[in-house]
Amino acid sequence: MRLFRVGVATLGGLALSASLATTSAVAAGGHFIWEGPKGKIYSVQNPPDHKCLDMGQGARAPHNETKKALVVYSSKKCKGAATRLAPGQHAARNLAFSSVIFNP
Repeated sequence: MRLFRVGVATLGGLALSASLATTSAVAAGGHFIWEGPKGKIYSVQNPPDHKCLDMGQGARAPHNETKKALVVYSSKKCKGAATRLAPGQHAARNLAFSSVIFNP
């Protein structure tokens, strides 16, 4: 799994658990894209299925460019208000979120 910020190779605003460090045999395939602080665009390629990922800092405007559905949550640990995004679906730019799970 490769993680990058558009234009610069960096992890940016996503705090990943140790379990993400190992390559998962099951992945959503494609990219999950979001806007971080100061309008910077971030992305994660081939995110793992069924793992809740907490964002390390402010995140908003999620774009699901993966092959599977995902859910973004208003709070960490995949709690709080949930917004489901089908493959190819984008949420409003003002939708802030603190965690995400792929193929829930």
